[in-house]
Amino acid sequence: MTIAIKYGYLDDEPVVDEQGRFIGGGGGAALVERLFKIYPGAVMVGDRDRQCQGFEMRRLGSLDARRDLVVNLDVLDSVGVFQILHRHGAEPRILNLQWLPPSHYHHKVNFAAMGLSFALFPTLCSGERTAGEVSEIVRRWTISPLAHQARVAWFQPGIRSDLLKAHRDPEVPVVLYPAIRLSDAKQPKTFLRIVKQVADKVPLRMEGRLVQRDLASVLAMKMSAPRWAKLSPLFGDREEYWESLARTTAFVATAREEAYGLEYLEALLAGAVGIFPHLPWAAGLVPAFYPYLYATEDQAAEMLTEVLSDPDAARRAADESAGGSLSDWIVEHHTRAVGNDAIRTQISEWFPEVG
Repeated sequence: MTIAIKYGYLDDEPVVDEQGRFIGGGGGAALVERLFKIYPGAVMVGDRDRQCQGFEMRRLGSLDARRDLVVNLDVLDSVGVFQILHRHGAEPRILNLQWLPPSHYHHKVNFAAMGLSFALFPTLCSGERTAGEVSEIVRRWTISPLAHQARVAWFQPGIRSDLLKAHRDPEVPVVLYPAIRLSDAKQPKTFLRIVKQVADKVPLRMEGRLVQRDLASVLAMKMSAPRWAKLSPLFGDREEYWESLARTTAFVATAREEAYGLEYLEALLAGAVGIFPHLPWAAGLVPAFYPYLYATEDQAAEMLTEVLSDPDAARRAADESAGGSLSDWIVEHHTRAVGNDAIRTQISEWFPEVG
C-alpha cells in the first residue's frame, strides 16, 4: 500500500516549486513533512506525475484505489476524491486529516461539505479541541444515518526540538507576529494596536513572516508602515526559521481560536516570552500559573512593556510557573514522538493493511 498525501488544493500558494522542492509553510505543511518521515515512500498528490526532491508526486488518477490510502488535509473535497478514485468500481481508502479548526471556515456550504466528509470518511484531528468541533459539525450538518457512522479521533501534535538554537537577546527587543496569515481569526489589527501602545514607550522591532498573498495585502502594508515594523516572506528552510526564533524577545498571540498552537510552542521553546489571551486554547499550551495571560488589550500592552523592559526577569517568571524550566515543561508535555506514535497507531487501526 502507498500512502498518498493530499494538501494544498484549497490554497492559492503553491506547495511544490518548479524544481520539485516542497515549499509549503504553516501547520499543514509541517504535518505533511511529518507524514513523509512517519511513512517513508509516501507520495504527494499533485497536478501531474513527476519525481520531486525527496518524494514522488502523482495525480489522483494515477493512484490505485484498491491498494493506496489517500490522507487528505483538504477535507472539503474528500467526496470529490472519492468520485475520481471510485470511477472503476473499487472502494477508495480515504482518511481526513483535520489540522485546522472547522471554525476557520464561515460559509454554510463549507460546513455542509465538511459534515458530509467527516461522516463518510474517518477523520483524525490535530488536537482534542478540533476533534470536538468536528463532532459538532457532524451532529449539526449531517443527516442522522450518516452522522451515526462517523469515526473521529485526535492526536496531540507535539513539537520538534532538534533544530533548537541557543537563545540570544538582540540589542533592540524583537516582537514577533506569531502567524503566517492576516485572517480575521488571528486578529492582526488587535496585535498591531497592542504593539503600537508599547512602541510609544519602549524601543522595539516588530517582525513577521507571511504567505505571499497576505504579504501583498493592504493590511500588511499598514502593519509594516511604522519605522519599527518589518514583514517578510516565509523562510526558505527550517534552519533559518529557528535561527530567527533564537533572537526573538517576545510575541503577542491574539487569535480567537487555535487548533493546537504549534508556532507559539516553538517560539516559547526557542526562548521568546509569549503573551497570550486568557482563553481555553491558550491556557492549554502553558503551565497552570503562567504569568502572561491577558484579559484586555491594555493588560496585554502592560505585559509586553514589562517583558521587553527586562526579558531575563520575564523568562524567570515563566520558568517558575513551570516548576523550573519552561522549555523542559514544553518538551515533556508536547512531545513530538508521542504524537507520531498516535498518528501511526490510529491509521493502522482504521486501515490495518497500512501496518
